[in-house]
Amino acid sequence: MKEYKVQLSSISDVKEFVTITNECPFEIDVCAGRYAVDAKSIMGIFSLDLEKNLTVTVHGTDKQCDDFADDIKKFIIE
Repeated sequence: MKEYKVQLSSISDVKEFVTITNECPFEIDVCAGRYAVDAKSIMGIFSLDLEKNLTVTVHGTDKQCDDFADDIKKFIIE
């Protein structure tokens, strides 16, 4: 399991992020403050405050987490 800080600043960013997450066979959560949603749910992500940085928690192997980080590197902010 690994965590990444991301910024999704536009509708197209959210669509692209959800498309990437839906290709993954493992669980991914997106958290904003105390709220957590399934990263594969576009409606769930739009229910969060996208003005703030989001925390993505990947529940996969180290290799899966690293590969996923490469796929979303344009959204990672730290």
